[in-house]
Amino acid sequence: MNIRVIGGGLAGCECAYQLLKRGYEVTLCEMRGVVPTPCHKTADLAELVCSNSLKANSLDNASGLLKYELARLDSLLLKCAYMSDVPAGGALAVDREKFSALVRGQLAESDGFTLVREEVENIDTDTPTVIATGPLTSSKMSDAIISLIGGEYLSFYDAVAPIVDGASIDYSKAFFAGRYGKGGEDYLNCAMNKQEYIEFRTQLVGAERATLKDFEINVFERCMPIEIMASRGEDTMRYGPLRPVGIRDPRSSERPYAVVQLRKEDGEGSAYNIVGFQTNLKFGEQKRVFSMIPGLQNAEFLRYGVMHRNTFIDAPKVLDAVWALKSERHIFFAGQLTGVEGYMESVASGLMSGINMARRLSGKSDLILPETTVIGRLQRHISTEVEDYQPMNANFGILSVLTDPPRDKKARKFKYSVRAIGDMEKYLRLNKEI
Repeated sequence: MNIRVIGGGLAGCECAYQLLKRGYEVTLCEMRGVVPTPCHKTADLAELVCSNSLKANSLDNASGLLKYELARLDSLLLKCAYMSDVPAGGALAVDREKFSALVRGQLAESDGFTLVREEVENIDTDTPTVIATGPLTSSKMSDAIISLIGGEYLSFYDAVAPIVDGASIDYSKAFFAGRYGKGGEDYLNCAMNKQEYIEFRTQLVGAERATLKDFEINVFERCMPIEIMASRGEDTMRYGPLRPVGIRDPRSSERPYAVVQLRKEDGEGSAYNIVGFQTNLKFGEQKRVFSMIPGLQNAEFLRYGVMHRNTFIDAPKVLDAVWALKSERHIFFAGQLTGVEGYMESVASGLMSGINMARRLSGKSDLILPETTVIGRLQRHISTEVEDYQPMNANFGILSVLTDPPRDKKARKFKYSVRAIGDMEKYLRLNKEI
């Protein structure tokens, strides 16, 4: 049987792999290469758009726990990420090109895989289909989805951080260090004193922004433009991406008043992402204001930040806990389109969609992980109706409260992971044929 997966992003590629390994033929439809999007730079499968970071690895972080869960369920994209990783302290970050090439290669080598470059304009409900077109779904596909679900999209704006040429950075005015001594040379730090910070914030708040057309701005808090963050108060950035805690300037042995961190985009350090600097400033204003950052006065921008519309469906009204339409058992959705926020969260939705599509086609029961796991809670998030449905990423706050939680914050987070791992292992032992 051939299954149609629409969308060659993270969720679509992971879904395709899960179906292929279970013996199904997969036709993966990707419009990039034929129809561009406002933010993608290539036609590569599994292209990372906003950042090359897949967040924390450790089990005292919900992102680390999510990676454990994905590894236990044989996630292709997680394996490709580890095979293409670049230094990022306690986080998992990847070389974007190597990552995409690995994903493409693994799928191409699979029996029964076909890649079709086309813009899909309709959904055939007689064909098992997974819709993973992402937050930049084309207008024609959007119309098809709206017609199918009988509802409307919600929308918010997302923003992308700029990338600078590593060779154009003045390294005499910056230093390598990770917070609390972790990560060695994974992050390049541009320290600011109080006067530099105040002047930078003043120029940032007053800088000219690009005009956003057609839709009212509803900023997604977890991807807030740096200029909006700056406008919320003098110290807001210093409690956010410019926080100086855990960092000492080796030139003075003192903690900076504020610090801008840059993360490598590749193993060689030929390009750096300005961490947390998602923005909607006009390109000329980005050059002017961001060049005030110590070390970036002559920086060459390989990519300016942009702001674009992201869309997602009101999933709980139309989807069940395995990302399938309540009205069509063999029509699934996956990825950010469903209201999961984050790279690995999108991978998780694609993985679970693929597994459960295969299970339904073979007459098996749905796979719904324990609610103490991150994936299990995301399954419930996209299927439990609320008054104001919003995107959700991996965090311990969505898990049920611990009994007798430790007072120490780090120990408490680790205990969440220990409980989740125990419950997941027990569940997998009872469901051996996954």
